[in-house]
Order: sequence, then C-alpha cells, then structure tokens
Amino acid sequence: MLDLCKDWQLPTVLLIDDDLVSREVIATVLTMNGYTVHTAADGAAALKLLSAEKCLPEVILMDAQMPGLSGTQLITELRAHSKAAIVAISASNPPDEVVAAADSFLLKPFSADAVRKLLKEPAVQAVFPSAPTPDPIEPVVNPETLAQLREMMPEAAVREIYAAIIADLARKQSALEAAIVKGDAAELRRIGHAIKGGCGMAGALQAARLGALLETEGNQLDNNSSLLRDLRAAALNLERMLEAEFPA
Repeated sequence: MLDLCKDWQLPTVLLIDDDLVSREVIATVLTMNGYTVHTAADGAAALKLLSAEKCLPEVILMDAQMPGLSGTQLITELRAHSKAAIVAISASNPPDEVVAAADSFLLKPFSADAVRKLLKEPAVQAVFPSAPTPDPIEPVVNPETLAQLREMMPEAAVREIYAAIIADLARKQSALEAAIVKGDAAELRRIGHAIKGGCGMAGALQAARLGALLETEGNQLDNNSSLLRDLRAAALNLERMLEAEFPA
C-alpha cells in the first residue's frame, strides 16, 4: 500500500527505465511538477545508487520490461535495499507476476497528476487498452500534451524534448533495419515497445502508434519494412512540427 504520509508532500522518486526518451521525459515532467527525481538506466545502476545511499527515494518508478536485471527479481533486490513504494511502469500490459510483486502500476503515457493521484489513492487500478488503430487525421503531436509541456517549462526545454525524440528515433530506425535483416522478431518487438512508451509520454502520436504496431506485429517480418517506412515519415513529420512550433 502506498500510504506515504498523512500530510501530503511530494516524495523523492527513483526512476528506472532503460529507454532514454522515456527516462528523460518522465524525469523532466516530474521535476517540473516539484518532485525530486533520481534516474537509473537499468536495475544494476539503481541498486548501485541505493547501496551507496546516493538517493533515498520514497517511491521507485520501475519499467516493467527491461533487459538485464528486471521484473520480479529486480523488485526483490529493490526491497532488500529500500523501503520505498515500488510502482511498475510500462507501455504495455506487464507480466502478471510483476504487477503482483509491485505496490502498484502505471501505464505509459502518464502525467505527473496520475503519479500524484496513484500515490494518494493507491486503490486506483490501471486500464490496459488495446493497441491503437490508425487515424487518417491523426495529429503528429497530441495538442493537449504539447500545451501541458509548454505550461510546465520554457519553450527551449520543450524543444529539447522533441529534438531528443527525433534523434532517438533515428537511432532506433537503424536498429530496426538491422533487426529486420537478421529476422530478429524479439528485437523488433522490444524496440517497438520502447518507441511506444517514449513517444507516448511526449504525445508524439504517430510515432507511438507505429511503435505499438511494431510491438504487436514484430513476428510479421514482411510487414515491418512498411512500418519502418511509416516510422521514417512520422519522424520527418515530427521534425517539421518542431521547426514550425519552435523555430531555432
């Protein structure tokens, strides 16, 4: 149970997420909303922080699906090093055993208000939506998310978030091309999951939807080349949006 304190105060958060975009967006949003946030790129790095007492979190946000030390094993290790409440986070339905082992769960994308509500009202249950479907008039970026980011931080900081997403999409496109050549369906699904989560947190709707399709259709290798072309187009659309909304 996430009964942190009777008089509500924003807790110190340790965020563990192997995806750079998700980690940076979540940390920025929480920080701009008054949280003290420490970050770790994987389970081993998180345990190192805790062991060295470099951070004393009251809440740990832990990505539910990471390479290396992850899942229930990571939760067990975290509980041995910290009394913090553990919230599993994921862009997809996490394994049942992870949800059972954690104190609660948040589905990406989520807002700072969702974190606050979850910590104050731990009985709130997550809803697991199905994969998004194509929308012919789908905006490049969710206008509500963009407006919220602009309210929270300077224009330069918002621009930096979307520039980081564009750069990350370019790296992931190269990784996807390599996975398609190798016929590595598991890697395709993993990258798609990361794109869905990171882009979803920043409201990059087109890229997030395509990430979701890569995650769910990674086994259909013949279709992935088409999805990769669509992802390139989505990244280009995001770049055009960035130049139009935030001219350098």
